[in-house]
Order: sequence, then structure tokens, then C-alpha cells
Amino acid sequence: MSTPSIVIITPYFGKWPEWFDLFLVSCRYNPTVNWHFFTDCPIPSDAPQNTTFTTINFDSYKDVVSRKLDISFNPQSPYKLCDLKPAYGYIHSDIIKDYDFWGFGDIDVIYGNIRREYTDKLLNKYDLLSTHWDRISGHLCILRNTPYINEAFKKIPEWKKLFSQNDHLGLDESKFSKVFLRHKKYPSWLRSIYRLKDRYQRRAFFKEQYSTPLTPKPWHNRNWEHPESWKWLDGKLTNALDGDREFLYLHFMNWKSSTWLHKSRGEKAAWEDLRKLNFVRKEDALKGFSISRKGFHSLKSSS
Repeated sequence: MSTPSIVIITPYFGKWPEWFDLFLVSCRYNPTVNWHFFTDCPIPSDAPQNTTFTTINFDSYKDVVSRKLDISFNPQSPYKLCDLKPAYGYIHSDIIKDYDFWGFGDIDVIYGNIRREYTDKLLNKYDLLSTHWDRISGHLCILRNTPYINEAFKKIPEWKKLFSQNDHLGLDESKFSKVFLRHKKYPSWLRSIYRLKDRYQRRAFFKEQYSTPLTPKPWHNRNWEHPESWKWLDGKLTNALDGDREFLYLHFMNWKSSTWLHKSRGEKAAWEDLRKLNFVRKEDALKGFSISRKGFHSLKSSS
């Protein structure tokens, strides 16, 4: 049996973030996963072979969405696209047609070894894989490429109305989660019974990957101390707190912005006062880099 193929769909408009070169380096080290971007940003000249860029402006992309979903989609901000993540497979059926799985995610992440966690065995067993235990994760979610799964977003009540609204509603993690994960506050034995009766729930995999530091939740060791010094080297992502343990990816949302930063973790995100975030020269990126409150820096061995 061949290894299931994966493509991650990422519409992004405006300006590439300062760390985008390092994001692409982490993609390069996952050669059996593909990324397809729809963007009005300049196409990187040295983009890895497993990335594809379709040039399109935001207005034209909104027209594509309106036509594919038969709605009026005309938000002012591209941030609204996050609500559409569950529908990316349906919208871009032509892009995903030759893949076994498709996914959605963010670019404020650095990947480790994706296939180390999402093995062939796991992919062959489940239709949806989330990196949170209690909801679908907007920063990375993998879905099987079947009509049944690709149209699951239509199970969201009044999805056309919600997709058409101008405001961002967080549908990817809230209402879409309820299609695949219900009764999460029930005892595990009772949830197991409900899962047997529902195909969406029965074949959905929810496992916390501890990808996002500085949340108002304990770390995997039940300690409230979260790792704040991370290292990417040769495709492996580790941190100073957990030794050699590898992580699927680092989502540095709470360093980048205070929007979702819990007050117990401070009033301001660490990077909000930094004039520069990426101190890694392009020629040094493949030699490894660190990620911390001080931004991105080359590893000592590369200096």
C-alpha cells in the first residue's frame, strides 16, 4: 500500500510575514507533503519543490469562492478566509483531485516532521486528524479527500449565511468542530457509544500536539511552565524544556500577537515591541535556527 498523499491549501493575501523563508525551510524538510498557495504576494524564487503558488488577487479569489459555494462572499479583510477553511477541499476540488488527503493550516508555524506523527497507519484509519484534543485545530487539520468529508462543512447550520457575513466568526474551530466532535464533556464511555452511531465522529482523530505555548492550559507534563526556547534542525523541532522530544509543529501565535494571549501570560505579546523578528540569513537557514521571545536566530553552530 502506497503512502497516502497530502496537500495543504493556503490562501494568503497581503504581504508575506518576516519569517516566511523559515516556514518554507520547514516545508522543504517534509518532502512527502505538498502545499498549494493562492496569493497576491511575490512568489519566492527559491521555494521548495513541494510548494506551488497560484497568483491571484483577493477580489478575484472572492469571486472564485462566491461561484463555487453559490454565495455572495465579499469581506473586506482576508482574515475572513479562516472561516472558509473547512470548505477549501470543496472550493479547490481541481487542486486536490490527485491527493488522498487535503488540509488547511496557518503560516505562523514552523513544522517538525509531519509524517513522524501522521503515519500511514493513522491516515489509513481516520478521515480527519486534528492537533487539538477538544476541537478542530485551525492552524493544522488533515482531511480525507472524499465527497463525504469534503462536503462536511455543509453540516454547519446556516453555513451559507455564516460564510457570507463580513465578520470573522472562527467557524473552522467552533461550529465545524461540532460536526466531528460532540458531547466532549460526557464521560469517555458514553462518548464512545455516541461515536459508534456517527461516522463523522467515529473516524475523527483528536490528539493534543502541544503546538502552541503560552495558552491558559498546562503543558503535556501538567506543568504550567511552557517552553519558550525552541530549535529547528534537520527537520526536527525540539525545545529547551522537553529534551529530545520532537513536536509536530510550533505555532507561535502568542509571541506574535496578544489577541489570544491569556492575561495570566502577560499583557503584551513578546514580539510586539521588536522591530525585527528574523535574524537568520537565508544561507544559514538550512543549518538550523532557534525561535524564542527574541525572534528567530541562527544556531551557534552556523555562526
